[in-house]
Amino acid sequence: MPLTTLSLVTLRPGHARWALAQMGTAVPLLRRVPGLRFHKLLGSGAGGFGALPNLRRYGLLAVWDEPAAAAAFFAAGGVWREYERRAAEIWTAQLRPLKAQGRWDGTNPFDYAEAAAPGAPADGPVAVLTRASIHWLKTPRFWRYVAPTSAALAGAPGVALAIGLGELPVVRQATFSVWRSAAAMQQYAYHDARHREAMLLTRRENWYSEELFARFQVLRSEGTVDGHDPLAQFEIG
Repeated sequence: MPLTTLSLVTLRPGHARWALAQMGTAVPLLRRVPGLRFHKLLGSGAGGFGALPNLRRYGLLAVWDEPAAAAAFFAAGGVWREYERRAAEIWTAQLRPLKAQGRWDGTNPFDYAEAAAPGAPADGPVAVLTRASIHWLKTPRFWRYVAPTSAALAGAPGVALAIGLGELPVVRQATFSVWRSAAAMQQYAYHDARHREAMLLTRRENWYSEELFARFQVLRSEGTVDGHDPLAQFEIG
C-alpha cells in the first residue's frame, strides 16, 4: 500500500541561501529516489501564513510506493541527509488518505484514498491539505480573504498544527493542518463564518486554475515544530 509523508524542516540560521537553491537543485535528485512516486518541496510563509517567505522553514510532501521506500529514504544519505545536517528540528508525519479530490499538476497524487480508507478509525488525529494555483489577477482578492482565514486556523479549537506552504510565492499556495479529530475539523469547516465566506468567494469569483483537497488519517509522527511535538497530547492509532 502506498504511503504519504509530510516533513517540516526548520533550518539553523545561516542556511537560507543553501535552502533556496535546493528548491531547484534537489528536484532532479528526488526524481531518482526509488519508490518516490510524487513529491513537492515547499516553502513556508512568514508568521505561518504570510505572503513573504520564512527562509528557515521548508516542507517535503511525498507519496511512496510502499512504506519501505519511505523508510529507506529517511534512513539513507543523499539529499535528505543534507537537510538533516542543517536542521534545527524536523517533524515528519505518516499519513493515510481518507478523501482526495482535485488535481495537483494535472494529477491526484492521493488517488489511492479509496483503497486506503476502509477501516479508518472514527476518532484520532486527522490532517487536511488544501492546495491551489491562483490566477494572477485574483491574487489580491485571495490574500485579502483567504490568508487571514488560514491564519485563524492556528487558534481554532482542536488544531494541533497549522501552516501555510507553497511551491511558488503568492500564486501556488497550500495549507496543511492537523486536528485532534474529524469532528473538530468539520466544526471549523462548516461553522466558522470567515472560512465559509472565503470558500464561497473562491467559487463565485473563480480564483483558482487548479485546486486539490485531501483529508488524511495520521498514522504516526516524530520530531518537533517550534520546540514541541504537535501531537504529543493526542492519541494516535
